Amino acid sequence: MSLPLTVEARAYGLVGDGTGNDQPALAELVDALGDGYEADGRPRTIRVPAGRYVIRDRPVVWRSGVSLIGEGRGATCFVLCNPGRPADPVPLAWFTAQEHGAGRERHLADVTFAHLEIDGSGARTTEYHPLAKGLGLQYVLRGRFSDLYIHDTAATGFGCDFLQDTVVEGVLAERCGAQDPGDKMGGAGIGIGIGGWGRVERLAVTACTATGNGTNGIFVELQQEKWPPPRGIRITACHTEDNRFGISDWGADGLLVTSCTMIGNHEAGFDVSSQGTSGVGGRGGIVTGCVIDGNVRDGIGFGNTPGPYSFRGNRISANGRYGHWEHNLAGGDREAAADVVLESNDIRDNALDGIRFDAALRDPAVIGNRIRGNGRRSAPAAAGGGDGVRCSRLFLTDEHADWTPDGHRGKPVTVGGRSALVMYNTATELALAPVRPGAGTAWEDGPPPPGTAYRLPDSPGPRAGITVDAELFRAHVRDNRVWDDRPDRTQTHGLWVTRAGRWSGGRVSGNDFTGNAAEPVRLDSAPQDVRWGDDNDT
Repeated sequence: MSLPLTVEARAYGLVGDGTGNDQPALAELVDALGDGYEADGRPRTIRVPAGRYVIRDRPVVWRSGVSLIGEGRGATCFVLCNPGRPADPVPLAWFTAQEHGAGRERHLADVTFAHLEIDGSGARTTEYHPLAKGLGLQYVLRGRFSDLYIHDTAATGFGCDFLQDTVVEGVLAERCGAQDPGDKMGGAGIGIGIGGWGRVERLAVTACTATGNGTNGIFVELQQEKWPPPRGIRITACHTEDNRFGISDWGADGLLVTSCTMIGNHEAGFDVSSQGTSGVGGRGGIVTGCVIDGNVRDGIGFGNTPGPYSFRGNRISANGRYGHWEHNLAGGDREAAADVVLESNDIRDNALDGIRFDAALRDPAVIGNRIRGNGRRSAPAAAGGGDGVRCSRLFLTDEHADWTPDGHRGKPVTVGGRSALVMYNTATELALAPVRPGAGTAWEDGPPPPGTAYRLPDSPGPRAGITVDAELFRAHVRDNRVWDDRPDRTQTHGLWVTRAGRWSGGRVSGNDFTGNAAEPVRLDSAPQDVRWGDDNDT
């Protein structure tokens, strides 16, 4: 049938009453408009008025040149469910290499999804299925995804791969990956597979928010190890919170991350590692102007990459373990990363070391950073119970305690045989991390009864501004100020080279290591062939 370039959904069989199945009418309309685009090359648009449109048991196979435009989040909502096919995923729209032969020569072009909501809470599979997404499209050319609210999907919310000349903007992804325990493929708020278009994929992800998702808030992931990591991907002005990882680079080349906030994530605010499908970490990236704060464990987790990488002008603060942690996971690239740069960052108030090198580096540069007041996990062991002790969903209160504020940050607290992680503390209250992303509680089976006994472990040993516990080759550390000026100093050393640290070559100059709790510099193994000069109190 011949249709106009813009059609109203309800004129072609969609009802939007929240009960009837709108999938057959939408699928038929998409096919008809796709045929028209294929015939004359003119894109078509489906306008969907306010309502709740049920997509039951089968996703809609999408076509080039067909756009879906609603009346806004909370107004136009697509409700996904699969009561008749519980083993099968039901994204709103899909087009994949595996199911439909998608590829560079068989791609989707000129499609827009905008101003609508996708509710995935009714679509659960008998076993976790990575395609149980909100949107699941591959090989998209000239796409635009704008003002979308995607929530409560079983796997990734926005799970679209190989996006060329595409913009993803204003997407809110909440509580996606509901069936992902944290170690499966997908399960993110916004997850984008990369590499299918070759060495360059021109993609902008901007002004998006991802909260409470099972794995990543936002990640890019190289899909095949043999593919070259692509350039051209930007993530700007995004917010990630209460995910397992905030933003992850699992295989891009030159990923640019700017002006983002990564807060309250469970493993790391920003992650480069081999955890993706291909086992390839990112390289050549730049992270700048970001706030990486209050993550349950690390601010930045970095490894499994040949390098280079640059972190400039970021605030990396109040994280539950390290500010920047250099380490390698088993199974990924474990060679020494080259040309890693930490420059002009504000690294402060982290629970343990500000910067910790637990994996080998070649020619790193640590330049012009302000590394202040780290080592906050300084409080001694503590225990209590009985009168005045009570637990709520996310807090433990002991009215008789007198803890050092934030002195238990990042510690596990054991309460009646159960354990939770402390995000921060006051003199009498421990703020606890949710048991998993999006949970809203630290306890699987409800808070422990009032008066239940608890205990907190002792603080660890040295907690330095910069710790070297691996091999460094030709490292340049200059013009940093590494100090602690609070009355209760907790950053024990400005620079600590452990017994396992092996530092050869390079230069240490122009730094100020004065004002730490124990001493400016501690060398448990002596650096070799390193030039020292113009450092205060070294």
